[in-house]
Amino acid sequence: MIPPLLIILAVIGSSSHAAAWNDLGHMMVSAIAYEQLTPETRQKVTTLLKLNPKHATWVANVPEDEKPRIAFLRASRWADDIKLDPAYEQDGSQNGNRPSGRESARNVGYEDRLQHKYWHFIDLPFSPDRTALVGPSSPNAQTQIALFRHTLTSTASSDSLKSYDLVWLIHLVADVHQPLHAVSRFDKAHMNGDDGGNGVMVCSPPCTAKERLHAFWDTVLGVSMDTTTAIETAKQLPAADPQLAAISDERVWIQESFEAAQMHVYVSPIGIGVGPFELTDSYKAAAQHVAGQRMALAGTRLANMLNDAFR
Repeated sequence: MIPPLLIILAVIGSSSHAAAWNDLGHMMVSAIAYEQLTPETRQKVTTLLKLNPKHATWVANVPEDEKPRIAFLRASRWADDIKLDPAYEQDGSQNGNRPSGRESARNVGYEDRLQHKYWHFIDLPFSPDRTALVGPSSPNAQTQIALFRHTLTSTASSDSLKSYDLVWLIHLVADVHQPLHAVSRFDKAHMNGDDGGNGVMVCSPPCTAKERLHAFWDTVLGVSMDTTTAIETAKQLPAADPQLAAISDERVWIQESFEAAQMHVYVSPIGIGVGPFELTDSYKAAAQHVAGQRMALAGTRLANMLNDAFR
């Protein structure tokens, strides 16, 4: 169990399906991963991250010996940061959350100025009331993780492209371990799916403020943009189960999140419909426990994946 003083629950009124875990959560996953990278992998990752156009900003005023670690943590936020960068274009349909056109699957490196919000998730469908299901769009988080992993091991790919794919991978591995980034619930109130819990509202007593179910899970372990906070909070998480951490297939990671969503997210007091549903203390505690487990797994699996790629 995570010490209460390290848990900072946030109330956020809106969220995008393309955001998973918040800045703190992504940096926590990266902090766990960085500790498990081999020296050779750290050196290669450090070299590649220097090619990112934001690298100088990431390490500004950071002590020299800490620059590689801090760059790795801040790189985990880059795929979300570009959604707020005017230099990047919102593409796709439905507010950028669905792929549209041939450019949606391209992999051309930093010259690509599309936000690719639909790369952050995969909507595996389920229904508690027999509403007709619609399968996930493609490309999605699963297709892109597979593509980017291949790039890192390819002798034909440039370091610039590997850098671009690396920062996406650091982000997406964390994304797919957030249960609501692998699911969409179809019910009588969501005939087209609830977009990973973004169509469901929740609140805490006395329910004066409401937030999206997705936003609650994104922020369940805290809110911070501080790298030191991320490193220290990550240390409080239980170690990942070694057998589960050894699973390298991203399809299995996604299936785990899909099942976790049904077992731990869409459960009482979350009912069918849009809500708002009043969260209980037991629901919040269970959510914190599940989120901690998923982050710990994501961090170790990310480290394993990079160590294998750069061996």
